[in-house]
Amino acid sequence: MPTASLRGITLAYDDAGPRRTAAPPVLLVHGHPFDRTMWRPQTERLAAAGHRVIVPDLRGYGESTVRGGTCPLSEFARDAAALLDLLGLPGAVVGGLSMGGQIAMEFHRLFPERVRGLLLAAASAPPETPEGRARRAAMADRLLAEGMAGYAREVLDSMVGARTRAERPRVAEHVLNMMLAAPPEGAAAALRGRALRPDPRPSLRRAAVPVLAVAGTEDPFTPLADARLIRDLVPGARLAAVPGAAHLPNLERPEDFDPHLEALIGEAAAHRTAPDGTIAP
Repeated sequence: MPTASLRGITLAYDDAGPRRTAAPPVLLVHGHPFDRTMWRPQTERLAAAGHRVIVPDLRGYGESTVRGGTCPLSEFARDAAALLDLLGLPGAVVGGLSMGGQIAMEFHRLFPERVRGLLLAAASAPPETPEGRARRAAMADRLLAEGMAGYAREVLDSMVGARTRAERPRVAEHVLNMMLAAPPEGAAAALRGRALRPDPRPSLRRAAVPVLAVAGTEDPFTPLADARLIRDLVPGARLAAVPGAAHLPNLERPEDFDPHLEALIGEAAAHRTAPDGTIAP
């Protein structure tokens, strides 16, 4: 496992697949409160298909540096940009799930010229509401006071759908173990940062790259309607629904999720951005 020293922290990451490929590299950003292993099925499949895949542990999660306080989405996005700089990569197909999707949107807002394609899975575009900010602040306080165990067991059935729990119990076990292992300080800092997130919709409307919104049909956190909003917001965006999946369609149904991601990579490889900002074949 390589690590990178950047922006005052140490970032753990995986860098799989060939270094030189015809398609752009792929940067995958995990959600809360997970780590980079949530992308393992996609990392293995894409690398085997000849794609370069970079998957970091976000600051505060996994094996990366943990800092308390408040961590805005821009910090995560700038870490990702610094990692690409370190690897000598000017751009990538950028994808994220849930909080990772919000980070991918923030990356696009800050660095649109570095985004070759955008994957937004189980992600919501509208800015936080006052009620949502209060809930995130209360949850941050709770995680610091109680740790991750109670929260993790409460939300497991919403993170992983009933069909997955019945047919693929190891997936549910993996998800639970990621949540239990998440550092409370890092998780709380991210929650506070998400409560302050900027509105990504103006930059999404100007997106000049292929965009894919993915949602599980059984997701109680970010339902299919949230993915439809992204599709309708972004010119030319595509929508993919993953049947029987809840909040983690990439883990619950990789056989349904992965072809959509591979198609996005193919679109990104086949398109270029014209001088006027539109996509030209």
